[in-house]
Amino acid sequence: MKDRIIEFDPLIEGVLIKRYKRFLADIELESGEVVTAHCANTGPMKGLLTDGAKVRISVSSSPKRKLPYTWEQVCVVGPKNQEIWVGINTLFANKLIKNLIEQNLLKEKLGDIKEIKSEVPYGKNKKSRIDFLLTPKSSNPDKRNIYIEVKNTTWIDKNIALFPDTETKRGQKHLTELKELIPESKCVLIQCITRKDAEFFAPGDVADPLYGKLFRESLAKGMISIPCCLQFHKDHVSWIGIRPLKLD
Repeated sequence: MKDRIIEFDPLIEGVLIKRYKRFLADIELESGEVVTAHCANTGPMKGLLTDGAKVRISVSSSPKRKLPYTWEQVCVVGPKNQEIWVGINTLFANKLIKNLIEQNLLKEKLGDIKEIKSEVPYGKNKKSRIDFLLTPKSSNPDKRNIYIEVKNTTWIDKNIALFPDTETKRGQKHLTELKELIPESKCVLIQCITRKDAEFFAPGDVADPLYGKLFRESLAKGMISIPCCLQFHKDHVSWIGIRPLKLD
């Protein structure tokens, strides 16, 4: 299917017993066995942490892993009692966005791309790393290099996806550093919305008013925001589309 941007081995299903110490989650599998999974999402995960919620985890055979299981998805119930699977592994977001770029699904916003580099140093004294640095093809009308920062977005209020869901000094710094690259470079903030029920995106002003202020200032200077909406399944992730901004 064209909208399948990535496929993987079917995830293991279970129910959430509890999340604790930010990085850990106890999960009861269908067999009754209780396992501890690594939680890559260190944020508060607003609206997602319900004891007894259905979850999906992956398993690694790597001997270097202290915990073989990783918590990947959680199921929430929508307003019409429909199941909505949410991707909560923040380390997976960059892989998803890279696939979107490689499959030309963001071509309308980015143009033709020649090269994608990851984790490139930039900013003051080169102490920060940008998620992606894109080099445009000669056919791209905008010849500037493209700096892309990705934000995994799981919080939703009604039909509006929101980021951040807590105060983020790191996120504030990213906005400031991106803004300083404009206009010499093209700067893009991509919200990786890992749930299908978002119809709009807005900055999470309630959680971090300063981030919201910096976000609007960056947009006014020329930063581009691309809220990408994705749907999560047991063995793949599918592309839904770009969601409009809602700034009022």
